[in-house]
Amino acid sequence: MRKDYLLTPGPSPVPAEVLLSMAHPLYHHRTPRFQAILKEATERVKRVLLTKNETAIFASSGTGAMEAAVANLAASGRKALTIEGGKFGERWTELCRAFGFAHEVIKVEWGHAVEPAAVERALAKDRSIAAVFATHCETSTGVLNDVKALGEIVARTDAVLVVDAISSAGCCELRTDDWKLDVVCVGSQKGLMLPPGLSVITVSPKAKALMEGAKARAAYYFDVPKALAAAAKDDTPYTPALTLIIGLNESLKMIEAEGVENVFRRHKALAEAIRAGAKALGLELYSKSPSDSITAIVVPKGVDGEKVVKTLRDVHGVTFAGGQEELKGKIMRIATMGYCGRYDVIVAMAALEMGLAEAGFKLQLGSGLRAAEEVLLARKVH
Repeated sequence: MRKDYLLTPGPSPVPAEVLLSMAHPLYHHRTPRFQAILKEATERVKRVLLTKNETAIFASSGTGAMEAAVANLAASGRKALTIEGGKFGERWTELCRAFGFAHEVIKVEWGHAVEPAAVERALAKDRSIAAVFATHCETSTGVLNDVKALGEIVARTDAVLVVDAISSAGCCELRTDDWKLDVVCVGSQKGLMLPPGLSVITVSPKAKALMEGAKARAAYYFDVPKALAAAAKDDTPYTPALTLIIGLNESLKMIEAEGVENVFRRHKALAEAIRAGAKALGLELYSKSPSDSITAIVVPKGVDGEKVVKTLRDVHGVTFAGGQEELKGKIMRIATMGYCGRYDVIVAMAALEMGLAEAGFKLQLGSGLRAAEEVLLARKVH
């Protein structure tokens, strides 16, 4: 018998309570019964994201919320500024290109966070910029960008700040209103502890006014003002992902029961344990500004990183993520997001040790595990 463990940055494990809530017989979505659940889930997700901004839920992956943000802001007739520091930062640029949104790009070396001063200079140089598109946690590199600092900078201008928080929401500290984040995009299959298929978008009054002021938005299904108007009536413009919204309401109950601040602390401790264990094994962290939801570890020289990840998945039943694009075979990414606790870290570290040992890397078995356990004990993580 083999038991599988999922430690990838999406999809992430889903609690049994959430799965069971989605297993009940279906009922129609244009009914008071479902509208009550939609209202409750929307209010709960706003509390988890620490915002009072208007919020809509789409039946899509997180990229759908990103597309919605771009499509509805592109019609402003102004320019965009995108920040590329990895595969998902590049997605902002690709979306702007797809919607004909004129844009400037700030390129950041992979593994590093964007310098807020670079964004400030770009905005001062070109006042026609309507939107800055940033990534909170860059999933491909394990980097956490300082969107709080970006929020302060962008708030002093006429532009709005749009943040991809798909792999940080429900994991890393994220304070939408306090940090002046105008649009936040979230996906269901990471910190929100659901299967893939839902996206969430929050919109500040400043961003909503910019969207509504556009002459012709290049959006139909992803028309954000239309979705917000429906949400205000506890409804959706089109057929919602009924079972996923039921599951979302259940997962958000679990997050609120733990307490949002406690969720932040748990994820920080889990990530610190992974980082401590990796360092104890003599491994290098790829990110110079590490996220608390995913840790990118450099594959040691002489080790086939792709083979290690594949063997751990297919033989040991422990699934990490490998690198993408130029990082393929060069890093391993271990996620500690959502439904994740101390024993998930212990499994991850033990698997990492055994996988590297089988690949010929010289290490002291148990050294990484011990370092991780020491952090978990000190931080009192359960």
